[in-house]
Amino acid sequence: MDYDEISHGHRGQPENTTAPIAPTEDTANRDEEKMQPTEEFGERDIKVGYMNEADRHVYESGIQKFSRLGWKRLTVVLIVEAIALGSLSIPSSFATLGMVAGVILTVGLGIVAIYTSYIIGKVKLAFPEVAHYADAGRLMGARLGCPRFGFELVNGMLAIQLLFLTGSHCLTGTIAFRNITSSEICSVIFGVVSAIILLLLAIPPSFTEMAVLGYIDFASIILAIGITIIATGIESSNEVGGLAAVDWSAWPKEGITFSEAFVSVSNIVFAYSFALCQFSFMDEMHTPRDYVKSIWALGLIEIFIYTLTGALIYAFVGQDVGSPALLSAGNLVSRIAFGVALPVIFISGSINTVVFGRLVHGRIFANSPIRFINTKTGWLTWLAVITVGTILAFIIAEVIPFFNDLLSISSSLFISGFTFYFPPMMWFLLLKEGSWRDPKNLVTSIVNLAVFVIGMVILVGGTYSSVDDIINKYNAGTVHGVFTCGSPE
Repeated sequence: MDYDEISHGHRGQPENTTAPIAPTEDTANRDEEKMQPTEEFGERDIKVGYMNEADRHVYESGIQKFSRLGWKRLTVVLIVEAIALGSLSIPSSFATLGMVAGVILTVGLGIVAIYTSYIIGKVKLAFPEVAHYADAGRLMGARLGCPRFGFELVNGMLAIQLLFLTGSHCLTGTIAFRNITSSEICSVIFGVVSAIILLLLAIPPSFTEMAVLGYIDFASIILAIGITIIATGIESSNEVGGLAAVDWSAWPKEGITFSEAFVSVSNIVFAYSFALCQFSFMDEMHTPRDYVKSIWALGLIEIFIYTLTGALIYAFVGQDVGSPALLSAGNLVSRIAFGVALPVIFISGSINTVVFGRLVHGRIFANSPIRFINTKTGWLTWLAVITVGTILAFIIAEVIPFFNDLLSISSSLFISGFTFYFPPMMWFLLLKEGSWRDPKNLVTSIVNLAVFVIGMVILVGGTYSSVDDIINKYNAGTVHGVFTCGSPE
């Protein structure tokens, strides 16, 4: 197999040889030219031509292990990564923004997320070497004359966001265990238990292997939401005045502040955070062009579930809706719903740890077969990386122990970029052919510019609002302190 086959993603079969390949002088010189790292892609590839049989076997096994994902399994993995905590925060966003704005934002942002994911997929097809979002950052940086800066910036953002996502699942696990057990056990202990479960589920490094758990995960969140909707609907119907007496409104709640409104918008943004993992997922596809089917399937499923969940639970509960939404179903039913939701809390959370691990582990061992995690050294280093990542996520969950604000600050700082303003930049820098003013590009240019502006508004407004809300809650004493035993919000 020559270097071009490896670097462009074509999986061939290794030659049947028992000795190291000894290149001729001409081929050696030519291969040395090919193996020089470029400004855009760095030192990601291995000099396959100089491997002995054992190393080639490890390499080829790794290629086969990480190239088994079809579009249906990709959809499952995307659902596992996407439809989790976001759906649990949306009803409280509806309560703050009102039914009309809640529905418009949920549907509108979902459509934008489908479009930006389509752009991300186009970039992956045009540049097969892009294995994760940081590689796309290098490409954009190269077009602007600063490839290393682009790579490091996006790489850092991606790593921190993945830790925030895992941390939010760790926090939700803590809330779930406290409600299920109805005990006074220190919440830090539940946090440690949640972190350990997230770590154990993150041990399989392949997304194809993780997809097997996806069916359990999806059933878990659907059942948990269904239980909550049915329970709140029955409870509201039995109250005096029935459903007509529920305190919900089509319009934003009275006295709403800018920070409250934008935290709610950011929570909806969080629900559409699947784009940051798309490059990594597509890198395991055996037919990457099929990604469009996955994006449409996931996007439409998300819009339907989020809109229905937000509207119905808000209509049944009113202004007192809890966040996570499972808290709204009454003591007994909430405990049951959280029990049913445990798989989605931990499986979806572990997916983010796997992506973080692949990002870090793949960079450390970029030029070694160890990166395929099919040797003893590969497994030991993999376990070390995901353990460190899980510990950092646990710390984040303890430092920001409030569900809505943790999701909001994550959305504002990072998802605003990965889902909204980075994809338009990719179109302008990497995909656009000719001037943006050309008739064939004009409409698409305007659309991408609008999406870019949306992303920047979320970045600035959401970050300010999240920090302001966190400070206000600490000053008011409505939440417990860092690493203390009180109940997280």
